[in-house]
Amino acid sequence: MRNETIATNYAEALLALAVKANAVDAYAGYVSALGTAVAQDPVLRRFLAAPQVALERKRAVIAAAIGDQLPRPFVHFVQKVVANRRQLLLPDIAVAYAALVDEREGRVHATVTVARTPQAGEAEALSARLSTALNKAVVAHLAVDPNILGGVVVRIGDTVMDGSVRRRLATLKAALAGPGR
Repeated sequence: MRNETIATNYAEALLALAVKANAVDAYAGYVSALGTAVAQDPVLRRFLAAPQVALERKRAVIAAAIGDQLPRPFVHFVQKVVANRRQLLLPDIAVAYAALVDEREGRVHATVTVARTPQAGEAEALSARLSTALNKAVVAHLAVDPNILGGVVVRIGDTVMDGSVRRRLATLKAALAGPGR
């Protein structure tokens, strides 16, 4: 099984726990922080990856580190991930969990490229227009690229909606050149 599939399976289990606890957003924060720690802290990563460290020792360290601060079901979930030797997938589980929560909430993330830095309120207005057009809550991640000359380029997953002046000019140029040129 691929790591992405495994991470999604664990994320689905965690989401079920979070829904049962009525703490979907809180669990998102917990798993995100833990995933970031595993991804960015080389000492923690080496400790979790070390085969010479006994499973019970890893579980005990995790319980000591987060046991008093986080809900018991979440701590048990993390210990189960460790028991199944999938602890290095925690960053992937965090990403998969966030995607599942977004899907559940009807949210999509869009990379929106504009030609210039937007003024106050323009980013929110663009996000609102996209939300209306797609019938979903759109979280816009803005990027500035002066090469598009004007307009916007919106990327949602594999879908690209190119409303840039650069593309319009290229289309016009191709039309003026005609089919035989």
